[in-house]
Amino acid sequence: MKRYLYRMALLTLLFTSCSKALEVNPKGTLNEDQVATPEQAEGFVIAAYSQLGNDEINRAFSMYQYGNVRADDAYKGGGGISDGDVFHAMEIFTTSRPDQWNYDGIWFNIYVGIRRANEGLRVLNKFTEAQMPLLNTRKAELRFLRGYWYLMVENLFKNIPYIDENLPSDDYKLEPNNKYTRDQILDKIAADFEFAANTLPATQSQIGRANKYAAYAFLAKTRLFQAYKQDEKHNVTSIDAQKLQQVVDAANAVLASGYKLQPDFGNNFVSGSFENGSEAIMSVQFSSNDGAGRGRVNYGDMLTVPQGIGCCDFQKPSQNLANAYKTGANGVPLLDTYSQQNVDYANNTVDPRLDHTISRPGSPWKYDPMRVVTEAWSRNIPIYGTYNSMKENVSPDCDCFINVAPFFGNTKARIMVRLADVMLFKAEALIELGRPMEALPIINEIRTRASNSTSRLVKANGQPTSKYYVQPYTPGVNIDWNLDNARKALRFERRLEMALEGERFFDLVRWGIADKVMNDFFNVEKPSRSIYQNARFTKGRDEYLPIPQNQIFWSENRYVQNPGY
Repeated sequence: MKRYLYRMALLTLLFTSCSKALEVNPKGTLNEDQVATPEQAEGFVIAAYSQLGNDEINRAFSMYQYGNVRADDAYKGGGGISDGDVFHAMEIFTTSRPDQWNYDGIWFNIYVGIRRANEGLRVLNKFTEAQMPLLNTRKAELRFLRGYWYLMVENLFKNIPYIDENLPSDDYKLEPNNKYTRDQILDKIAADFEFAANTLPATQSQIGRANKYAAYAFLAKTRLFQAYKQDEKHNVTSIDAQKLQQVVDAANAVLASGYKLQPDFGNNFVSGSFENGSEAIMSVQFSSNDGAGRGRVNYGDMLTVPQGIGCCDFQKPSQNLANAYKTGANGVPLLDTYSQQNVDYANNTVDPRLDHTISRPGSPWKYDPMRVVTEAWSRNIPIYGTYNSMKENVSPDCDCFINVAPFFGNTKARIMVRLADVMLFKAEALIELGRPMEALPIINEIRTRASNSTSRLVKANGQPTSKYYVQPYTPGVNIDWNLDNARKALRFERRLEMALEGERFFDLVRWGIADKVMNDFFNVEKPSRSIYQNARFTKGRDEYLPIPQNQIFWSENRYVQNPGY
């Protein structure tokens, strides 16, 4: 008994000592109430920016799962259906559930970004311009970041709680997700971008900070989504001409700046001197050997690296997307018939953007004729095929290619918005305003750039990788440029230009055609793709993700679930 009591006393002493040793306040941290200098306030702004790069492997801000895999541009990929099964549920829609961990994860991570922006704004409100000369610029940067996060979460979930810097963080859970309509939330997002556009400088001395043209670009994007009015079941009920004109005005501000299309389409998607180039209006910056663990590596796209050079062969470009790049004898896309037959690379002419976007066995990887893609680069050919996604990936010879075993990431900057995107915003608005002739030269400028983007696309013998032929649209020659055809051409051009950049699904929802496009896609794919045997897009539900069940629990049931879930 004495030995027992001795041991218990010793354990109690050790536990008490350890507990006291662990009761140490965090070092190197700062809360809002402790901020006393502008230098400390700057740290809150940097913390808000840092969330742009705080990607996780399966909760990607790159939007590849949410914008490409949910659309007709890509299959989930990986080892099979059970490898990342929640993303398979997303791509077939029928088994998508509110309790999926990835929905909760991306909601949480986005609201971390919103909270950081709000905290920074509260801190900055303690200072005057005399104390902090860059005060209004920093406020504008934070409002830009907040607008960016809100536009992302709004397009993912629609019915969301809107929280600004005036609500204490402890009260976040008290804010319901049905207080504001979609239109009201988009107005609040637009107000942040308008403030940023009117306040930020035209250029910033530090790469990665938002400038006024980045704000105008996202203002144009916000107003474009807002122009397409939706009812509670996500049907597009009308298109607001006033909002379309605001898209044109904001886009014009960007087009009048110094940003230019890259002369070669591929320049946008390589590392090194072309990063943050003439077309990239705003980009997320990544790094290595920076003192932050394994570095600020792009974790969000890490799984899309082909198996032949890394891991894990997710985001497999669809056959449907590859077929869309075929061109006819007149040099323009086969707008109505492209999916009737698979592209024949030996005989069909194609748009060069195909080989900048999709790799296939026998073609060079990332413009290196000596590194040829093989079928061994794909993990599950019977299900997902042999195409690989190129834009977000890099050459394994690049010092930006980082081994984060068993995965491989990279530090190439990820473009958030580029000039071609903004040009297409404007062209779309002009067409919906009934002014298709004004949109024609914008679309043709992008097509002409595509036609000229062939110098990188060669094999080891110097021959072109594919047979390239692209012509501009010429009314009366290769197209009847009426309103319907202009709309069809614009939407097709957006797909070719922005493929696998996370935009496709959100475009389909904006246009109100997601159900038709996706169900047509499933019907074509089912005979050859077992993954789609039970796939079906349900109109009025699948345009948006379910509100995560964990967030409903956290809000103590203040959040209302989206229709159909």
